[in-house]
Amino acid sequence: MITRVKGTHDFLDLSLFNFIVNQAKDHLTTYHFSEIKTPILEPLDLFKRSLGVYTDVVSKEMFLIQGQPDEQICLRPEATASTVRAFVENGIQDTPWKVFTYGSMYRHERPQKGRFREFNQINIETIGSDSIAQDVQLIKMLDRFFHEKLNLNNYALLINFLGCFEDRVMYRALLKDFLDSPQAELICANCVERKDKNIMRVLDCKNITCQRIYMDTPLLINNLCGTCDQEWNQLQEQLHLLSVSYAVKPNLVRGLDYYNKTVFEFTSDNLGAQSAFCGGGRYDQLISQIGGKEDQPSIGAAMGIERLILLLEPMRDTLPLPQPPALHLILPMGKEQIALALLLADTLQAANLCTDVMVEGASIKNMMRKANKLGAAYALILGDQEQENKTVTVKNMVTGTEERIAQIDLVAYLKK
Repeated sequence: MITRVKGTHDFLDLSLFNFIVNQAKDHLTTYHFSEIKTPILEPLDLFKRSLGVYTDVVSKEMFLIQGQPDEQICLRPEATASTVRAFVENGIQDTPWKVFTYGSMYRHERPQKGRFREFNQINIETIGSDSIAQDVQLIKMLDRFFHEKLNLNNYALLINFLGCFEDRVMYRALLKDFLDSPQAELICANCVERKDKNIMRVLDCKNITCQRIYMDTPLLINNLCGTCDQEWNQLQEQLHLLSVSYAVKPNLVRGLDYYNKTVFEFTSDNLGAQSAFCGGGRYDQLISQIGGKEDQPSIGAAMGIERLILLLEPMRDTLPLPQPPALHLILPMGKEQIALALLLADTLQAANLCTDVMVEGASIKNMMRKANKLGAAYALILGDQEQENKTVTVKNMVTGTEERIAQIDLVAYLKK
């Protein structure tokens, strides 16, 4: 037997998946976001420039595609860089450009609960606005979506502020001094490597020993320039104004190099180690990093559909999931009635009535048993007598009542 690739999965029931996507589409439209779609195939250089050569995503987790000798192509690991590329390549002039997309992303990492090699995200971007009020509006929009549209309650919002380029240059020097001190001698091998290549990423380490050590690091939010300090205070004040509950997590840096200023995560203890189900932040230099002529300060976020499904599955019965349409199952009693059954089904389907035909030639007892198993609302029985009289015996599968209806009146009867 050939099995699926490790770290991927089959969705045999899309009810929760589609519920999340459809609720997100409606919610984002309310906030004046437009849906776009970008390719899953992108140039490898796009992510080297945007995510950073020394991030785990680029250095360890990329799925490369063997193309022409002069092509370096990969499966997209995230959608922000793709959206920014689309903004630059298509010459978008009207800003802020508020868009969203959803689909599969790919990372070659060790699969575990909530972490897959192929996973689905809803990605939201506001490109071309330096106002911290946009950050506040995005965070409030997400908080309302999770609480009011998905009925989630057991989650936390964590925020931090990474400052401007100059702030981070100064902070990297402070962090380097700390990591060179005796109290940081026990950091893990990954952090030793990151210390030289991408020092702020050490704060993203999940090693318990490292996390304890980094509790004593200097805090970036205590070393902001005047402008950034003012924006950091503004962010907190406006979140309070909009009644958004949050906790400040000073070591939150997110895993990608393009972030600056505002960063945030929505987390839930119900997800285990991979507790974040949505994250994002501001990226003010990404346009120029991928070759744009003029930077566009921007803010974005991504939510993981699989992780949201894990949160929603235990409360599925409380959600307003759309109900499937009533099934009308046509039961031809013999081979002589199959052609008539197909014609009748075609008439009902043209009238937008969910209809199927049992053409396998089973006994009426077996067909009725299967109709029950399929949850049919009505069994439409066609035998010799019905064919001769141009009628249909309609059995209500809920009440068990039967009624003989003229074939010409069947659509009107079922729709009443």
